Amino acid sequence: MALLIVLLLVVLLAIVLLSKTVKIIPQARKGIVERFGKYKNTLDPGLNVIVPFIDKMRYLADLREQVVTFPPQPVITEDNLTVSIDTVIYFQVNDPVSATYEIANYIQAVEQLTMTTLRNIVGGMDLEQTLTSRETINSGLAAVLDEATGRWGIKVKRVEIKSIDPPASIKDAMEKQMRADRDKRASILTAEGQRQSAILTAEGNKQSAILNAEGAREATILRAQADRESQILRAQGEGQAIQTVFEAIHDGAPDQSLLAYQYLQMLPKIAEGDANKVWIVPSEIGKALEGLGSTLTDMQGIPTNSGGPRKRLDPAALEPAVPSSDRAVAEADDAVKKAIAEANASVTGTPAAAAAAAAMDPAGADPGATASADPAASDLPGQPDLTDDPGTA
Repeated sequence: MALLIVLLLVVLLAIVLLSKTVKIIPQARKGIVERFGKYKNTLDPGLNVIVPFIDKMRYLADLREQVVTFPPQPVITEDNLTVSIDTVIYFQVNDPVSATYEIANYIQAVEQLTMTTLRNIVGGMDLEQTLTSRETINSGLAAVLDEATGRWGIKVKRVEIKSIDPPASIKDAMEKQMRADRDKRASILTAEGQRQSAILTAEGNKQSAILNAEGAREATILRAQADRESQILRAQGEGQAIQTVFEAIHDGAPDQSLLAYQYLQMLPKIAEGDANKVWIVPSEIGKALEGLGSTLTDMQGIPTNSGGPRKRLDPAALEPAVPSSDRAVAEADDAVKKAIAEANASVTGTPAAAAAAAAMDPAGADPGATASADPAASDLPGQPDLTDDPGTA
């Protein structure tokens, strides 16, 4: 029984000695070994053996990059405004011996150094510069912290400003200023847009008015030209009609009986209208009636025998000649006119050569030729010769 107890004590002592002798260091870690309270060596990652009860591993240093977030710190700017700044620091332990023996708590030391450096940097800026100069603040903090923490075995990798919070009143004022600035820019843009719109509208109205005026002018010109041509053609037609009637009257040699008959035809037109209660008969009407009753007394101003040449106008000859540039069409027209002249000549007994020449050149025809051919042929059919036989009345 005593042997068993001794054996158990030996096994327990062996386990204790083994735990005190063998040290396992994780990756990216290093152990600081002290012998009788004095630094002896540094243990690397892996399996390490130390002297039990003499050597002691005091500190296990982490060599990985670490991130430390500090609570927001109040900082006073150059224009006496208090802002709250929140920072983040990225650092790494390069020398575990210095980090262990040069400073008691390097995280707290970095925090306090960051606060003081931040106050120094921001204290030389106003609020607007503080809000817009984050990169300048970050670079200044990194430079100061790297220089101060080098002897502590720490390397400051990067310093970042998480947030800069001005007071609530400053926030309201900034929001009002920003809103006023945006309203101002919106008003300026609106005014510019309205000005451009008014300019473009005026230009469009100007161009439209110019085009409308030009169109109205051209339309007026074309309408005036059309009216002028219409009046010219109408006047020419009326002139030709008057000339035709005038020539027909003179060529027909009207006598007193015909004129008296025309006077009688005008009597119903004189009496037309419901408001005509009294109408005056011209004196010529009585003379016309006397002319119908007897041809012994001649009407004053009306010849009994005109004695002038009598001919009939060809209405086709009064039509204006339409020039044609096509020679074939002109030749066809000449042939048609020649055929018509020959047909008329065969009916009236006029020689074909003279009829063809008259058809080809109506202007050069002899007016007396046709009149001298048969003076009595132009007498109105069905009318008796009242001058030869007074008893026929």
